[in-house]
Amino acid sequence: MNNITIDDLLEVVESYDADGIEVIREAYNYADYLHEGQMRQSGEPYISHPLNVAYILAEMHADRDTICAGLLHDVLEDTDTTKEEIAHKFNSDVANLVDGVTKISKMNFSSKHDQNMANTRKIITGITEDVRIIIIKLADRLHNMKTLQFKSEFKQKENSLETMEIFVPLAYYIGAYRIKSELEDLAFYYLKPDEYKKTEEKKLNIENSSKECLEEMLFTIKGLLEDKDIPNEIKVRAKNIYGIYKRQQEGYNHLTDIHDLLALKIMVDSISNCYQTLGLIHSKYPPINNKFKDYICNPKTNMYRSLHTTVFGEDEKLVQTQVRTFDMDKVASFGLTAYWDIEKGDARSVMQEDLKNKYQFFKSLVEINRMFGDNQDFVNQVKIELFGDRVYIYTPKGEIIELPKGATPIDLAYKIHTNIGNTMVAATVNNEYVPIDYELQNKDRVKIITDDLSFGLKEDWINKAQTTYAKRKIREFNKK
Repeated sequence: MNNITIDDLLEVVESYDADGIEVIREAYNYADYLHEGQMRQSGEPYISHPLNVAYILAEMHADRDTICAGLLHDVLEDTDTTKEEIAHKFNSDVANLVDGVTKISKMNFSSKHDQNMANTRKIITGITEDVRIIIIKLADRLHNMKTLQFKSEFKQKENSLETMEIFVPLAYYIGAYRIKSELEDLAFYYLKPDEYKKTEEKKLNIENSSKECLEEMLFTIKGLLEDKDIPNEIKVRAKNIYGIYKRQQEGYNHLTDIHDLLALKIMVDSISNCYQTLGLIHSKYPPINNKFKDYICNPKTNMYRSLHTTVFGEDEKLVQTQVRTFDMDKVASFGLTAYWDIEKGDARSVMQEDLKNKYQFFKSLVEINRMFGDNQDFVNQVKIELFGDRVYIYTPKGEIIELPKGATPIDLAYKIHTNIGNTMVAATVNNEYVPIDYELQNKDRVKIITDDLSFGLKEDWINKAQTTYAKRKIREFNKK
């Protein structure tokens, strides 16, 4: 059990926001008073849960409103207090965050299923109001998953499935890899305990047998960087247990074939030094050419940036080396939540602004929310279009576009720009013409051919498009 105390929490907060301590202590005292007499199934006083949630948030250097909301996140649901009281005692931001993570009362629904669907929608769309809602929800889910052993087996499986289907994709989309990996492993442990144990054992064996090779490489690369006066930090990373299991399901029968099973994360002080470091690594360890990725000039769709190169390390072991700046490393581990550290006081507005303008899933989510009135239909569409399997397509300019598996050139055209969709006449994939309903494959290079004088879209295109946005735009065009 996690015996986190209020002093532990305040100690972490003090390291980055000493002025926030008083209000956070006040939020704790208020939550403690409201939850008095309530117990968790583990037998601990209920306050231990919000305290742990707030601690997870503090480890991300969350702002004080977010931590106060983490401490108070269950009070509207489990006590008699009101949103107005929280706003009066703290501020409207804290009240809105607490309200954002509170389940909708079952009084409003005729069945448990309807209530669940409405709450799932509320969680997913919370991100459009304030991304901090989803971050508190992820911290809440992480602590609940860590204490799942006190629930019935049915509840363990139900929570784990929901974690995999809803919370893991949300963590991925905001780039919070560390939380995503932890949630995956915890859910995997309850969903497939035997597979979990087998995979964990394999992972430990590989780690033990590779320890010397990695330490040797770390020492060598550190020496190369220090000779060039490049400030650096190097860490060893092994893929998470579920990540390894997933690779095996994809057909990697031997763990030694998984090229990113082991990685050296190399952090340096500038982008130019990232590329110089890459050259130094290649001068010592031969790379596998088709395993090189430049996510610095071409970030992933959740803003992850890094250089990836897989090299033949000591004893001919395949080792992935990831080279990035210190700030990129924060974003790689914590995603949008890293802004608290990087942007300080402006973090909240920069987070929301970047989410709208740089994260591709955001526009799709807003669109699905707009088009589907029914909660069940909304959740189903999100699972298919955003949380299901995805493909990553290259435009002629080398931009990466993310689409749901099964998407066609029509979806891509509308994703780039409405006008491109409306004037599209053909498409080429990898320099060859394809039918308009060709199913796009991962890493396809696609060019959309347009003609402003064309007669416009054919009505049956609506059945060939997969995304909500493309379908709506085709419908609107045909009405005109």
